[in-house]
Amino acid sequence: MEVILKEDINKLGNRGDVVKVADGYGRNYLLPGKLAIEANANNKAVIEQMKGSSIRKLAKEKIESEELSKKLEAVELLFERKVGENDHLFGSVTSGDIAHQLEEKGYTVDRRKISLEEPLKTLGEFHVPIKLHREVTTHLKVTIKGDQPEDAVITSVVPAA
Repeated sequence: MEVILKEDINKLGNRGDVVKVADGYGRNYLLPGKLAIEANANNKAVIEQMKGSSIRKLAKEKIESEELSKKLEAVELLFERKVGENDHLFGSVTSGDIAHQLEEKGYTVDRRKISLEEPLKTLGEFHVPIKLHREVTTHLKVTIKGDQPEDAVITSVVPAA
């Protein structure tokens, strides 16, 4: 099945490209999600118009992404997680957690743009790449600290006299 992409899709193509995909992928994911339109004679005529508007839209998105990138470089996120023995985290910090905390701070970033290879499972400081645009990538400082388990708090017991 040939489709015309309406959005950039990783490992498939960019907006306005005509790509060949599996029938099921096109019918069940791309078309219902309005990520692509079927490449037939009528729609191919629309490609030229889409490419013109796409260029203008990409330029605008790039400028907005660069502005957001400058703002995000100054942002630091702090996560406190339960820690067991040997600084082992119970749970992890995912791209969804990072996106949620950014949203609380007033920045709207889609979690799919946060490029975590796998969830963060250790204590420490991390620089997480965020791909805001095809040509704009920024790094976000994420710090994970452990909350002190209750049994680690040592209290002195004074014997009664």
